Amino acid sequence: MPLLDRLLRRDRPLPADTATAMAAASAAVERGDYGAALAIWGPLAHAGFARAQNNIGACFAEGLGVSPDPALALRWLSLSAESGDPVGRRNLAALHFKGDGVEQSDIEASRLYRLAAEQGDAPAQDMLSWMLLESGCPDDLPDALRWAEAAARAGIAPSMTRLGMMHHEALGVERNPVLAAQWWQRGADAGDVDAKAMLGAATLLGQGVTKDAARALALLLDAERGGSLLAAPFIKAARAAVAPDEAEP
Repeated sequence: MPLLDRLLRRDRPLPADTATAMAAASAAVERGDYGAALAIWGPLAHAGFARAQNNIGACFAEGLGVSPDPALALRWLSLSAESGDPVGRRNLAALHFKGDGVEQSDIEASRLYRLAAEQGDAPAQDMLSWMLLESGCPDDLPDALRWAEAAARAGIAPSMTRLGMMHHEALGVERNPVLAAQWWQRGADAGDVDAKAMLGAATLLGQGVTKDAARALALLLDAERGGSLLAAPFIKAARAAVAPDEAEP
């Protein structure tokens, strides 16, 4: 019997304490032993435990402990989503969004992200907000704002950055540079490099925050080093605005 079949076989006895078993699987994942985790999740997934089904589907989607298999990822994530697991719904939405193992469909992805978002799943709220904003439909702006605010409250940094942009560009709200800068500061503090870039630009221009070319340049350079593509257009101007002895090399 192949190793994968042994790990996921349905005739393994169910653990007496599901919570303890799931904690043991999480510990196995933390030490990189996905085989041990799959062996725990297998009987639970066959018994209809939705989070275990999601976890197995995610392993097949991402190639964690097994070879990537979009068809099996779709199968297990569909079972999890049908059982109402918000993480399963979010991960299944990602397959539809990418067209990974299933026909690409923004409509189906959005439907599943919304179901997960309504259950309080913050990453789904963030992604749904992004999709609504990207739709370009003015009628979607209130929902995009609402879900971004929900995700930001849960600590999702990209939603903080998105809220800054929405307040800066008056998307669904009145323009408020101060509030935009505050959201970019929160996003930067949470580690989002695009938030740091936008905060740097606002600081360079004195929009919603005290104008400070030296601080702006430091923020922009840090954002660029972190991989943000939004910083580059402002760096030259920031360098020009900074006294020679204040500029970073």
